[in-house]
Amino acid sequence: MRRTLPSRTAVLDALGAEDRAIHANELAEKLGVSEASYQGLLRLLDDLVFDGVVTAQGQRFKLDKKKGFGAKARGRERERREGLLTVNPRGFGFVSSPTASGDDVFINAESLSGAMHGDHVIVEIVARGTRGAEGQIVEVVKRGTTRVSGILRRKGRNAWIELDDPRVRGPVVLTREIDRTGPEGNSGQEGQVVVAEITRFPDEPGENPEGKIIAVLGQPGELAVEVNKVLFLAQIEEVHTSQAVAEAEAYGDEVAAELLQGREDLTHIPLPTIDPEDARDHDDAVWVQRTESGGYEVWVAIADVSSYVRPETKIDEEARGRGCSIYLPDRAIPMLPRALSSNLCSLLPDVTRLCLCVHAELDARGAIKRSRLVRGYMKSAAKLTYGGVARALGFTAEPPRQPKAEEMVDDLRVAHELSRILRSRRLKRGALDFDLPEPVVKLDGEGKPTSVMKRAKDAGVKKAYQLIEELMLFANEVVARWLLERTLPGVFRVHLPPDPQKLERLAAMCEVLGIELDIDETQTPKGLARILASFADHPNAQVLNTLLLRSMKQASYDVANLGHFGLASEAYLHFTSPIRRYPDLVVHRVVHAALTEEERARKKLLGRVASPEALQEAALHSSTAERRAMEVEREILDIYRCFYMIDRIGERFEGTVSAFVGSGAFVTLDDPFVDVLVKIEDFGPEFVVEDDGLMATSKRSGDAVRLGDRIMVEITDCAILRRTVYARRMRGEHEGAGERRFRARDREETRGRGGPPSREGALQKKRGTTGAPSARGRAEARPKREGKPGERTERPRKGPPTRKNKGGPGPKRQKKKGLKKRR
Repeated sequence: MRRTLPSRTAVLDALGAEDRAIHANELAEKLGVSEASYQGLLRLLDDLVFDGVVTAQGQRFKLDKKKGFGAKARGRERERREGLLTVNPRGFGFVSSPTASGDDVFINAESLSGAMHGDHVIVEIVARGTRGAEGQIVEVVKRGTTRVSGILRRKGRNAWIELDDPRVRGPVVLTREIDRTGPEGNSGQEGQVVVAEITRFPDEPGENPEGKIIAVLGQPGELAVEVNKVLFLAQIEEVHTSQAVAEAEAYGDEVAAELLQGREDLTHIPLPTIDPEDARDHDDAVWVQRTESGGYEVWVAIADVSSYVRPETKIDEEARGRGCSIYLPDRAIPMLPRALSSNLCSLLPDVTRLCLCVHAELDARGAIKRSRLVRGYMKSAAKLTYGGVARALGFTAEPPRQPKAEEMVDDLRVAHELSRILRSRRLKRGALDFDLPEPVVKLDGEGKPTSVMKRAKDAGVKKAYQLIEELMLFANEVVARWLLERTLPGVFRVHLPPDPQKLERLAAMCEVLGIELDIDETQTPKGLARILASFADHPNAQVLNTLLLRSMKQASYDVANLGHFGLASEAYLHFTSPIRRYPDLVVHRVVHAALTEEERARKKLLGRVASPEALQEAALHSSTAERRAMEVEREILDIYRCFYMIDRIGERFEGTVSAFVGSGAFVTLDDPFVDVLVKIEDFGPEFVVEDDGLMATSKRSGDAVRLGDRIMVEITDCAILRRTVYARRMRGEHEGAGERRFRARDREETRGRGGPPSREGALQKKRGTTGAPSARGRAEARPKREGKPGERTERPRKGPPTRKNKGGPGPKRQKKKGLKKRR
C-alpha cells in the first residue's frame, strides 16, 4: 500500500479553506494522512511556521492569508526523488537514485515509515547540510523484498521467523495457528530454516511484516539447506511444471519426419560438438575445411529449439520466465525441460537433429566472401571435449586421449587455424581480451567440495576453448548483420562505453604504478584495448584487469542495435545457445519466419512472434533474468567456498590484495582459489583504508598495504550466513605462533558497542564500501552471527513478537507529538 505525504501546496490549500485554526489531527484526517506519515506532516507544518506563512498555537495551525497564497510560499516545495532504499542493520537507510545528482539521501529509522530494505521508494528531502541530504520516505512505489529466510521460532501457539538478513525488518510474524503437517500451512519445527512469503507489509516505523512459510529447508548450517535457501529467495524453480514437461515429452525421442520437410540435409557434413567434460547440453557443432582458393568454408550448426518451443505454449512461458539456464557446482537448472535440453534439442552423436546453420566462405585473411543461413538437419559426428581436442592437437599432454578427436585431427587443425585468424582480426579492431581466471569447485560423491581451483589452468585446453569461442562470435555477428541487411527486428546484445568517472580509481592506480592512462583514450575500443594490452606483463596485471572490468558497463539485451563496445563490434547478438538463453530462441524465431514464409505470410508471422512490444519485453526480462542468474551462481559459489574453508581455519595461505572495502580488504588466495576478507583491525594497529580505495595505511607505523600486494594470511573464520571467509594478515613467520586462534565473533564480543550511528558516521560507512565486488559487498551487510555453521546469537525477548512489535526487537512505535521548537 502506498503511503503518501501531502505536498506543501495541498497543506496550504487545506489551511486556506478554513477561517479558524485547526488541530494537526483534524488536518491529518482532512488530508488523508496515515499514522505512518503523521510525523512528516508535523515537520512540514514546522517548515511553514518557520517560513512565516502559518501561525501555530500549540497544535493548532492557521494560514496567514496575507502570505500564504503567494508564489513564494507555494514555490518552496520540497525536492522528491525516486530510488532504491538500502537499509543498514542498525536501522537507518539510504536512498540512491541513478538519475539524481549528489549523494544518496540519508533516512533515519523513524523516517522509514513502512518501507523495507530493497523497496523502490519516493523520498522527500527534509534537510541539507555539509554532510549531505536527509529525507523521509513518503511513498513505496514497489516492494523489493517479497521472500525472506530465517529460523522458525515458537512459543505456545505463536510463531515467528528470525531473519537471516538484518537489513530486512523483522521478525516476520506468522499470524495463523501453526499447522505442522499441512502442505500449505506454517509447517516446520522450532529451530529449522524456513523461507516465507510476506503477506502483509508494515505501514509504520515500528511494525513488523506478516508472512506464511512456503518452504521448510532443514537444519541451519547444512550445505544443501544454504544452497536451496538462495534458490527459493531468488524465486528460481528447479522443476518445470507438469504442463511444460508434458508438452516437451509429447514430441517424443526422435525428430518427426514432417519436421524434416523443406530442410537441407547436412548429415554428410562431419560436425562435432566440442564442450567441457561436464557439459549438460550440446547446442553447437562446427566444421571447417580449406577451399581450393586457400580460404575457408565454415559450418556453424546450432540446435533448432524454436521448432519445439513455440509462442503461447507452456514451455515458452516457462522459458521466458527463467530467461536462461543456471549452472551450479553440483547441478544445472535448465531453461527448458530435460526432454528437450538434454535430448531432442541436444546435438547428440549419430542421431538426427534439427538445426539452424551459418554457412560462410572466407578468404585466407578471414574476410567473409559470402554467407547464408540454413534450415537443416544433421547428425553430430562426435561428442568431443576441450581436453580431448587440446590433446589431439598437441597443445597439452595432461587430459586423457579422446580417440574420436584424434580421428578428426586434420579438420580440427584447420578449424584452429581459422580461429586464430578470426581472433587476430577481432583484437586488431579493438576487442578487449580480459584474461581473468574463473573458479571451479570439485565435489566428492556426497556433493561436498574437495577443491576450489582456477578453471582452464592448462594453456592447451584454453586454446581449444578459444577455437569454439571465436567461431561462436563469428556466427553471432553474421546473423546480426543478416537481420540488419533485411531490416528485420531482433534482440541485440549491446555493450556501451565505460563511464569516465568509474575509471578514476583505475587511473589513480596506474599513476601510482607509473603506467600512463589517458581517460579520453578509454572511450574507443582500440584505445582501451591498448591500455589493457599494456597491463599484460605487469606484476599487478590481474588486479589492473579486475579494476578495468569493474569500470565497464554491463552488457544487456535491446531491440536497438547499439553496438558492442567490448567486442568492438558494430552489430552483435546471441544466436548460438538457444537451449540455455531465451534471447537466442527469439532470434531463431525471426530467422525461421524470414526463411520459410512468403512476404505477406512472413509479415504476419513476424507480427506474432516478433512484434516490437514482444521483443522489447523479451529484451528487458532477459537482461533481468541474466543478472539474477549471475548473482545466484556467484552467491552459491561463495557458499561452497565457505564450506570448503571451514576445515582450513588456522591454516596459512599466500594471496594477492584484490579490493579494499570500508571494513578491510579482500585477498585472493592462489590455491585454493578463494577470496578472503581481512578486517582492517587485523592488518595491525591504527590501520585505515585511504579514500581512493587503493591502500590501507597505519598512522602509527607508516606501514602500508596496497592493491596487488602479496601477503600471507591465516584463516580465522567462515561465516556461512554472510558467505564470507575471514583471515588475518601474517607479517612474519614468527607472528601468531603462540597466540590463541580467534574468530570474528570473539572480536565482536570484546569490542565496545556504542549507540546509534551519527549522521556523519553513517555516511562514511555507506560511502566506504565503494569498489567491493557485488557478491562480496552484499556479504558485508549480512548478519553478524558467526562461528560454526548454524550457530546463532540470541536476542533477549519479553515474549513472542507481534505485528506491532510488542516483545520483539526494533524501534518502538512513534506517538503523535506536537511541534518541537525549532533551534
